[in-house]
Amino acid sequence: MRRKLFGTDGVRGVANNEPMTVETAMALGQAVAYNFRNHAGKHKIVIGKDTRLSGYMFETALAAGICSMGGDVLLVGPLPTPGIAFLTHSMRADAGVVISASHNPYQDNGFKFFGRDGFKLPDQLEGKIEMLMMGDQLKEVRPPSPQIGRAHRIDDATGRYIVYLKNTFPAHLSLEGLRIVIDCANGAAYRIAPLVFQELGADVITLGVSPSGLNINEKCGSLFPEIVSAKVKEVGADLGISLDGDADRVIVVDHKGNVVDGDRIMAICAEEMSRRKKLKKNTVVATVMSNIGLEFFLRERKIRIVRANVGDRYVVEAMRAGGYNFGGEQSGHLVFLDHATTGDGVLAALQVLAVMVESGKKIADLGSKMEKFPQVLVNLKLKHRVPLENMPRFQKAITEFEKKLGRRGRILVRYSGTEPVLRIMVEGEDGKETEHIVNALAEKARAEIK
Repeated sequence: MRRKLFGTDGVRGVANNEPMTVETAMALGQAVAYNFRNHAGKHKIVIGKDTRLSGYMFETALAAGICSMGGDVLLVGPLPTPGIAFLTHSMRADAGVVISASHNPYQDNGFKFFGRDGFKLPDQLEGKIEMLMMGDQLKEVRPPSPQIGRAHRIDDATGRYIVYLKNTFPAHLSLEGLRIVIDCANGAAYRIAPLVFQELGADVITLGVSPSGLNINEKCGSLFPEIVSAKVKEVGADLGISLDGDADRVIVVDHKGNVVDGDRIMAICAEEMSRRKKLKKNTVVATVMSNIGLEFFLRERKIRIVRANVGDRYVVEAMRAGGYNFGGEQSGHLVFLDHATTGDGVLAALQVLAVMVESGKKIADLGSKMEKFPQVLVNLKLKHRVPLENMPRFQKAITEFEKKLGRRGRILVRYSGTEPVLRIMVEGEDGKETEHIVNALAEKARAEIK
């Protein structure tokens, strides 16, 4: 079935507006609890959240729905999305739910789901959950009163996750002598991230660690790396780490204040993993949005690149299907499958720091090896979608410009998965030419979409 409620990464919207209502949350809780019932009859589901004000009501509504279907709930409070994935698997829960809208402002919220293996649910299973919510089946299978579930709070969830993260950092290395600025976006990692780096020996300066419920991602975090950049230069830090609201992505800043995005982080880590024979099949999974400069960097080192659709969920699916162990997105979702089942900003930062400490080189030197090509993106807001195959003049223009760019450039055209927007992205060696091409294509598209 075509999913209506679930988008690219779970369910998302403005809190207290459809579909992000307590009624939807309770129905989701019931459907998920029923779907993940195990053979023994009892089942448990982990619920975590970020720091949004609306998280309180959604946490309660989800728990009520799960308990009403006989499921037990494990409440862990504010914890990064990857932390819920870890706990779901390590506690042998049947499923995990994260209440978060990631990098969006506080008004938004969302639900992300993990299976008992710690991986995000496939499209087919999300479709099945929607069908359960829309039908009458759940009304007929509610358990009798003695079998209603219970809710328990897991008080040591934070400590468990911190220990897990520290264990992903090589035991023979230390962060002693390093000064690190960390921006936690007033989000889910506001307690965890500073402790992880401090306990590994770093001198940590914190930003975005005073959540109010209304200030998550507000001019801070990975969408505003200039904040941590300014602080790095002010205090003379060796590195800056900028997380988003649910800490599943990271942007790094070098000691000069320059941004090191997900593509450069992939370049740094892939080269090191390949050198150590730790990169499975010598392959990296990136998305269609990753800069072509990453492709050239990897090719020069005889490392293969596989491109997946946008979304860390699709990166992980491609990794599992191909038997690869490293991939990510330009936006800062980095997935190290040897350690985690989903993108983890703190874990990724630790892997970058490990390369830095082991090599004795600064991030500025490691990241500069990759030449980044000019990349221009235009988003066209539309009243309605027109299939690309029904736009012949636009398609012809794409073909002509692709021939002009040759192998030293790239054109990507796709519709957004969550809103009526056509995205046109062009990469090439010449910035002015790249901008000219993207504007010309935008004009062609507007002419055919009326």
